[in-house]
Parts: sequence; structure tokens; C-alpha cells
Amino acid sequence: MGKEVNLSARMLALARLLSPGYVTCDVGCDHGFVSIYLVQKKIAPFVYAMDVRSGPLSRAQEHIKSYGLGEFIETRLSDGLQALEAGDAQAMICAGMGGKLMMKILEEGMDRVLTMRELILQPQSDLKLFRQFLREKELIILQEDMIYEEGKYYPMMRVTPGCFYDGDELTASSEEEQELWDEFGPLLLRERHPVLLQYLNFLEGVQKDLLDELIERVSDSAMARISEVRSSLERVQTAKRYFV
Repeated sequence: MGKEVNLSARMLALARLLSPGYVTCDVGCDHGFVSIYLVQKKIAPFVYAMDVRSGPLSRAQEHIKSYGLGEFIETRLSDGLQALEAGDAQAMICAGMGGKLMMKILEEGMDRVLTMRELILQPQSDLKLFRQFLREKELIILQEDMIYEEGKYYPMMRVTPGCFYDGDELTASSEEEQELWDEFGPLLLRERHPVLLQYLNFLEGVQKDLLDELIERVSDSAMARISEVRSSLERVQTAKRYFV
């Protein structure tokens, strides 16, 4: 297949979460490099590379052609999963967008999502809300990973619809633990992921500095913010107990 594509550490970790053998849709494919990697490494036999923007999709088409993979990757202009029919793909990769937008894509395409065996997801914000959404939709987190790259932390997950899951579902022992799992990731915590610990240490430092700064102020708004920061700091410190 000629030259090999190079991915960033984040995108490489994302691609490696996908189980081999599934026809895959790459939602928000941007310039198409993840799609190319999946085919080159024989992880996916065929990929639908989809993006809502015609500019990046055009670049993806050029890159796919330059790598000689036109017969293995089909590009589709698509808002989320709209251009995909139920059953077209057995897996999905979606990354590089906010959690609320990703939730919208999954919600609007749920009839297609529920036919897929795997979803590889990397929301960039609203992680707590996103994990709550997955639970409500009975989308089971099978695996989690976290990457630190260029000053940012990127949690990601492999998910399957409940109808395809035959194992024991992970159950929190209390509402407080469930909140902690939603915020920081149940498997990242249980498996004591080293990058999560790095992230928790970073958060703890930021919140302690912010708390010191707020305590120096004397105002009603500062007092309200102090309460919020203390609560957040307590959750981080509770999460760190998983690593003891």
C-alpha cells in the first residue's frame, strides 16, 4: 500500500481501541488520516470517512487517493450519521468535538448506533454529562484510555450497545461513587490509569491555588465560589484514593 500514514499519539490510541474486522464509519473524519490508518493496519476492511464540512472532506479524498486506498474508503458528506444507513457499519469512531455535540450525533443517529458492535468515542468536553448520557442510553463502556499530548488531557472510550453486551455491568456502590465515575471514568479509576493520576494531581494543584486566591478576597461572590472549588477539590482527592 506504499507509504504509511503517521498519527498523533492521541489519534493512534483512539485507532488502537477499535477491534479488528469491523466495517467502520469515521464521523468527523477531518483529513482522513485515521481512516487511512485503519485500512493500512488491516484493523478495518472498509471505512466510511464522513464529515459535515466539504473542505476537509475534499482534503480527505485527496489523501485517500494519494495513499491508493480509494477502493477501501468511501467519503460521504454527512451531518453526523445522517448519510449512513443502519447496518452499513459495525463500528464507529468519533473524536475531536465537544461532548454535547457528540451526544447530539449519537441521539439523532441512535437507530444506526444500536446496530453497531463498537463505538470509539473521544469527547473533548462535558465528560460527566457524556458518561451520564451513555448510561441512560444503555451504552456500556468496555474500555477507557487517556492520553496527555501537547499540554492537554484526552480521555477516550470503547463502548457497545447493551443489546450486544453479555458480561456483568459495572455497578457503583453509591450515588457518590457513580458521580465520581461519571466525572473521571469508571475504568480509568478502577484500573488506576497513570495519566488519570497525572490529571488529578494537575487538577488538585489548580484548585488549591484558586482556593488560596479566593480566600484572600472578601465578597459574597468569592464565598460562593470558595464553596464550589472546595467541593470540586474534595472530589479530586476522593478520586485519588483509588491510587493508594
